[in-house]
Formats: sequence, C-alpha cells, structure tokens
Amino acid sequence: MRALMVGLGFTGLILTSLGGPAAGQGRAPSLVRDAEIERIIRDYATPIFTAAGLDPGAVRIHLVNDPDLNAFVAGGQRLFVHTGLLMRAETPNQVIGVIAHEAGHISGGHLARLQDELRNAEAKSIIALVLGAAAGIATKDPRPAAAVIVGGQDVAIKDLLRYTRQQESAADQAGMRFLDRSGQSSRGLLEFFRIMQTNEALTGRGGNPYLMTHPLTSDRITTVSNHVALSKWSDVPAQHELQEDHARMRAKIAGFLASYDDTMRLFPETDTSLPSRYARAIAYYRLADLKRALPLVDGLIAEEPDNPWFHELRGQMLLENGRVAESLPSSQKAVDLAPDEGLLRLGLAKAQVEAGDEAMLEPAKRNLRAAQASENDSPELWRLLSVVHGRLGETGLTALAQAEYAMRRGERSLAKTHAKRAEAMLPVGSPGWLRAQDLSRDVTRLLER
Repeated sequence: MRALMVGLGFTGLILTSLGGPAAGQGRAPSLVRDAEIERIIRDYATPIFTAAGLDPGAVRIHLVNDPDLNAFVAGGQRLFVHTGLLMRAETPNQVIGVIAHEAGHISGGHLARLQDELRNAEAKSIIALVLGAAAGIATKDPRPAAAVIVGGQDVAIKDLLRYTRQQESAADQAGMRFLDRSGQSSRGLLEFFRIMQTNEALTGRGGNPYLMTHPLTSDRITTVSNHVALSKWSDVPAQHELQEDHARMRAKIAGFLASYDDTMRLFPETDTSLPSRYARAIAYYRLADLKRALPLVDGLIAEEPDNPWFHELRGQMLLENGRVAESLPSSQKAVDLAPDEGLLRLGLAKAQVEAGDEAMLEPAKRNLRAAQASENDSPELWRLLSVVHGRLGETGLTALAQAEYAMRRGERSLAKTHAKRAEAMLPVGSPGWLRAQDLSRDVTRLLER
C-alpha cells in the first residue's frame, strides 16, 4: 500500500504495517493502539478541529510507532502522529500546534488537490517522454531525446515540490488562525519548529529548499514569530490538566516502546512522580517482573482509584502472564469507568474468552458487540467473535465472523469462502445473511479489480 501524505516533515500493541514514503530507509512503521493516549490526543485536537469547521468525531486519530519528528494527514480525514513527535514535544501546546497545522491541510482540502498535482506532474513527465522520443527519431541521436526527457521530468518535479511548499505555508497560516479562534497560543508551534531546526542541524536534513516539500524551517520560524508578537493569545498557558496528561503520555510511550535501559534513564527510581512510577511499572511488566510491576501499579490505583487506565494496565499485566482469573476484576473495573472505550471492551472480552468459563461467553459477546462502535475494523475483534460464536454453537455467525476477520487481514479469497458459507447457513433476510451477501459482493468486486 502506498500512503499519500502531507504533514510536518500500546496497550495491546495492535500493530499494522504502514507503507509508503513514511516508511523510509527500508522500514515500515507500524500503528500503535492505546485508548489513553488516543483520548489525550483527541482532547488536544477537538478545540482545533472545531475552530477549523471540522467535525471532531469524523477525524480518525492514529499513532505511528516511529521515532521521527513527524505528523501527517492521509486517506481523507485521518491524522497520523508519530510517537517520536510526542516524546520530543516538551509541552502539550507544541503537539497542539502541530495538530493545528495538520487541521489546516484537512480544512484546505490539500490531499485532494495534491492528487490533482500528482496527476499533472505525471502528465508532464509523459509529455516529456513523448517529445524526447520524437526528438530522437527526428535527429537519429539519442542525446537530445534524453535531455528533453530529463528536463521535462525535472520541471514536473520542481513544479510539484513548489506546490507542496505552498500547501505547507498555507497550513501554517491556517493553523495559527485555528489556534487564535480556539483561544490558544501559537508559541507551541514556534517552539516545535525550533526543535525541528535543531534536529535538522544534528541530522543534516536541511537540504536544498528547491528540492524540499516544505518551506525552510527558518522561514517558518520567522512567520510564526511575527504572529506570536501580534496575537493576543500568545501568553495563554496550557491547561494544567493537559500538562499532567502530557507527562503521563510520554511516560507511557517510553515504558512500552523504549528499551528498558532508556526508560530507566528517563525515569530513574529516584524520581517518585506519578509519571515516572507509571513508566517504571510498564518497564518492569515488559520484563515479566510482576514482583516489581504490580506494587507500582497498585500504588497508582490507590492514588487514583477512578483512573480506568491504571486498572486496564493491571488487568493486562495479569492476563499476559497467565493469571487470567485474577485479571478479570481489573479489566472489568476499567470498562465500568470508561464504558465507551472500545479497546477496553476488547481487552475485557479477550480475558473472558481466555478464562475458559462457558458462563463468560455471553458477556464476552456483549462486550465485543459494544466495541464494534469504534473497533469494527479490528481483526482481533472479529477473531474473538468467531471464537465466541463457535463455542456457543452459532455456526452461521461463526462463518460470518471468520469472513470479517479474513477481510480485515486482506485474505480476500478466504473471506469470500466464509461469506458464502455464512450466507448458506444464516436465516434468509436476517441481518447476518444480508451482511454475508454484502461481504461476498464486496470481495468479488475487489478480486475483479
């Protein structure tokens, strides 16, 4: 899959390969799912999306497990944020500034327009190829033909890069407007551009401005500095709650994704703050050292008994270390505290399925059905549903869930086979029968392409 992108230049670790330019250097970044972090980013983004005239609920937020300082929008209203950006951002306002920039791309329709520019660039390259071939035939000399082709492609590339730089500048301007409209400071965006500039100096990624997709960072700093000097919102601080959430988010990312040594360096045992203890609890859990991990997370729960993420973490620790029965109360408590979080429902259902207790199957099915509201595209949800339906003897629904599971894994022929089986077993006209027909038709169209 090739991702079209424009942008800044955990729990459960549900990973999905992400192809295209962002992969870079031969590696394909993966998507990371974590309900707590996704909610924090959503809290950052909602005022910005509202100021941009976007429906906050329509913009999907994705976390990319990649150390680069980057964020981008792709596939319509989808915002992708790199974990490296979240770790390097020192304040919530810096992340909010980046989100404002990306909202500028979405509201400006830049993805659709970039598609048009890509088609224009391709057309120019084709014209250059035709003219080059004609020149070669006329002169019987391949050198003028090669010059025409290379020259035409160079013009097409420079035109495209100039256009993307214009888009980036427009997104910066729109982002600052959205920050003003939402009563927030643009200092965070300015600070983040300075972080980017330092990173460019260290990595040597400054480059020729005419061969870059973004304006020079120094020019962007000047533009945002001028805005900060004039905006009445420039000295508005971030809310205290957002500062606390930001610290916990960075701790969680480090605990799950950094090496043990790096996590302990960033959050040493001498640091007794809540974020530091959170990071160390996760780091110990990743070592399967529950003797040190559980007391830490129990201490966090004692401080904040109504925090669903601490209960979720405790349940995950126990479940993944084979203590399924012990994990159930913690996972259930997490769902009780945040019943609309599909990932928490999914985690609880997994524990209920793995408990091996027939009495848990119906509650597991209810949790999985509730999780569909936000996690319908999750292969794990459909895998678990196929197991639950199978154990309950619901053969038609089992086949349908297997078809959904195969579809989400890209196994189209297998998805069609299971959909046909489901259609044959389910009552004619029932919702499951209709869905099986739709799946079969969808797969047929995809296979024909």
